[in-house]
Amino acid sequence: MSSDRAHVHRRHAPLALVVTISLLLLPWPHPQAVAIPAAAAGLEPRFSWPLLPAPAVTRNFEEPAHPYGPGHRGVDLSTEVGHSVLAAGEGTVRFAGTVAGRGVVSIEHDGELRTTYEPVVPTVSTGEQIHRGQVIGQVAAGHEACPVAACLHWGALRAGEYLNPLRLVRPDTRLRLKPWEP
Repeated sequence: MSSDRAHVHRRHAPLALVVTISLLLLPWPHPQAVAIPAAAAGLEPRFSWPLLPAPAVTRNFEEPAHPYGPGHRGVDLSTEVGHSVLAAGEGTVRFAGTVAGRGVVSIEHDGELRTTYEPVVPTVSTGEQIHRGQVIGQVAAGHEACPVAACLHWGALRAGEYLNPLRLVRPDTRLRLKPWEP
């Protein structure tokens, strides 16, 4: 560094230090995470409710600690016997029949996702291609522990892991940082 440049550098160093300290002491807006529903951002969920209008949830999902542990592997939705059950998304019917005396429909979707619906009287057949919103059966009586006239048990499973099916119809939220003003 030349002697002239060194002299200028030493002369401005205190000024630079003062400016830096001042900037550090100034109140700066802090970013604040704000959740924006995907619907408001123009995104539409890939899945829809299996009952319309959107029903009340009478029992929530309770993830089991291990595959054979206690829990509630789906949600129970308030409805009435005979109400149409709709496919939550497009896919292929993997099972439509009776299990332990109750009617069950199971649909395979893309991404190793499978949804199940019970108790139902199926109106679809195994192997049938179905679309989102298509009637796949009617709610049947016989859901034990249902606190209302009838319930539809709706479950979701991806690659052997139970999921909360409500996440299929309540789109994820995106986070966007916004300035925080005290």
